[in-house]
Amino acid sequence: MPIAAAILPEFDHEMTSTRAMLARVPENRAGWRPHPKSWTLGELVSHLANLPTWAASILGQPELDLHPPGGAPMPSPRYEGHDANLATFDRNVATARDLLARISDADFLAMWTLKNGGAVVLSLPRIACIRSFVLNHMIHHRGQLSVYLRLNDLPVPPVYGPTADEGRS
Repeated sequence: MPIAAAILPEFDHEMTSTRAMLARVPENRAGWRPHPKSWTLGELVSHLANLPTWAASILGQPELDLHPPGGAPMPSPRYEGHDANLATFDRNVATARDLLARISDADFLAMWTLKNGGAVVLSLPRIACIRSFVLNHMIHHRGQLSVYLRLNDLPVPPVYGPTADEGRS
């Protein structure tokens, strides 16, 4: 089985679950944060909406420098509203999925390097980066989002099974 065929069902499930969470975020709570060191709800949502773009960086180039020497750091996404955020997420997921479906096994196994200020942070096969920087990273921040929703008394949608808000009979 090609690597793409193995990872696409997982990608589809995680993106569907993430979209369900993002759809629950009311625009009027975008500035809320659970702690002064935490992101606002809008910042977290914007980060989640833009995480699928990492697939293009991983699959389309051999390396990425978050803050290239002499260059500007990678910009943080800005919250632009509920509907715009969902549209951004949908567009980014479609692009990432298309790339994942088209890449060869050899390209999935090629090394990819993440740098910061010219220094190597890590170098791993692209498939490992897709799993960690796209999927696991998404799952991590989606978990944060579920806590943000709960703390705002908003219903948490099912992800891997029923929640206290939905799916129980």
